[in-house]
Amino acid sequence: MRLFLDTADIDDIRRGMKLGVITGVTTNPSLLSKAKHVDYKSAIIEICSIVGGPVSAEALSQEAGAMVEEARDLSSWSPHVVVKIPCTAQGMEAISILSKEGIATNLTLCFSLNQAILGAQAGATYISPFVGRLDDIGHDGMELVSDIVDMLDYYDLSTRVIAASIRHPMHCVAAVKAGAHIATVPYGVLMQMVEHPLTTQGIARFLEDWQRLAKD
Repeated sequence: MRLFLDTADIDDIRRGMKLGVITGVTTNPSLLSKAKHVDYKSAIIEICSIVGGPVSAEALSQEAGAMVEEARDLSSWSPHVVVKIPCTAQGMEAISILSKEGIATNLTLCFSLNQAILGAQAGATYISPFVGRLDDIGHDGMELVSDIVDMLDYYDLSTRVIAASIRHPMHCVAAVKAGAHIATVPYGVLMQMVEHPLTTQGIARFLEDWQRLAKD
């Protein structure tokens, strides 16, 4: 399973990339606003230059034709841009057009297997089921991820699943078990994945023992 960072914070992206485990980034207007980016285009271009891999940028239009035009513009910013399209009837229409033009898309705000089936048939490059938001309303978000992966595998479809709205490290473990191709995680969750109290204790113990040996 590949890991993307779910952020627009340039410093977090640079730190994450130094670990050598991040291969892409997902953004949205909320994340860009939180990171205090004034110029959307320059922010996405900078992120693409740092990551050198897929960077999801949101199309904000609501009508299919406008989505397509916006997606064409977004994709012209960098070959790494993947255009996020919402899971609506208009979005499906836009994805079907964009897929024929070779423009990478990410079907976002996916909450059901029916939506995923339609997105895959329309030609979405990625589908992003929002795990945390489903969990919030009492549904099993990872069960949906597993169902989508099974569907894609059964029909030998090329669409990849991005487990999104990841809230904690156990979501990442569950995403692996569900067969997600990618999990997109906040920087804080990435750091939690690195840390373990037994690792910290082990390092401290080794250092203590080494210092004891050095004194002898």
